[in-house]
Amino acid sequence: MDRADKGLAFLLQYENVAWYEHGAVKILDRRIYPGTVEFVTCESHGEVARAIADMVTQSGGPYTAAGMGMALAAYEARDMGGAQYREYMENAAYTLSHARPTTVRRMESITSGCLECALEAREAGNPPDEAVRKHTVSVLDARYRKIGLMAEYLADMFPAKGTVMTQCFGEAIVGLMLRAAARRGLDIKLICPETRPYFQGARLTASVARDMGFDVTVITDNMPAYTIQQKKVDVFTSAADAICMDGYVVNKVGTFQIAIVAKYFGVPYFVTGAPDRGHAAIGTVAIEERDPALCLEAMGVPTAMAGVKGYYPAFDATPPHLVSGVVTDRGVFSPYDLERYYKEDGEGEYGAGFLV
Repeated sequence: MDRADKGLAFLLQYENVAWYEHGAVKILDRRIYPGTVEFVTCESHGEVARAIADMVTQSGGPYTAAGMGMALAAYEARDMGGAQYREYMENAAYTLSHARPTTVRRMESITSGCLECALEAREAGNPPDEAVRKHTVSVLDARYRKIGLMAEYLADMFPAKGTVMTQCFGEAIVGLMLRAAARRGLDIKLICPETRPYFQGARLTASVARDMGFDVTVITDNMPAYTIQQKKVDVFTSAADAICMDGYVVNKVGTFQIAIVAKYFGVPYFVTGAPDRGHAAIGTVAIEERDPALCLEAMGVPTAMAGVKGYYPAFDATPPHLVSGVVTDRGVFSPYDLERYYKEDGEGEYGAGFLV
């Protein structure tokens, strides 16, 4: 069977997200892509966790990096005894899953599956690092295929000829929704707010759209309201770092304000992803606050006088009354009816292990 990343943009190929091989993990540095194509090489799982924390990879990339980091941890522990090996791997799973506070629940679903895989491979006498890499690829394949279903449901919401605004970088859903639109012959133009301070919209989302042959325009983060009005945006869409069971959507900071404007102009906002049973309500989510100095520069160039303060919440929470629908692999659900997703045998974005 073909891998699910076949035919997608460079940025979405598994080896170009994060990849374990020969005792190291290479992670594409999305902080500088596409201006520079460079990989960060990590020689320990701790270095992988640091790369995740430092946003070397973003959006769905940390989940791939965490899986590959677990493969590297299995390699690091290859000469340890049974009890010591288990303890080392459990500690690695904790370190990797807690690299960023807002996504701990999702990351735990990845690292726990890798931990189980490593222990089973060791018991069977197979190389655990290779088994974990293979497991991570299989999880990626399953996830991409599941997101492919979301992409089809999302494309149902697109007009035959229209304009779609995105926010930040939704990883696989960006490429898969564009592939679905192309297959249907939809004439879609994309508008991407730049998403400071790392400019993920400008550098990543826009790059994927350009790679796949779509008309794409980048705007600054203070332009969405005017742009929605003047460019007649038809749909606003984003992925999510968490979709709480009470309908709140946690995503890159700025999503909330665009959702407010979209509501004002009667533009639907569709978020893609599975609801998170690990987050019964918005109060369970820790909103990460990053180094405020990053808001005082643009790609390393200072933009404010010395002594000026910055403030950098990485995410915000959009309330359910601003969300037109949650687009899942099981169809589109009301943000007020997310339990129905699981009643209809939904497994979450990462499979059954994601329900913890």
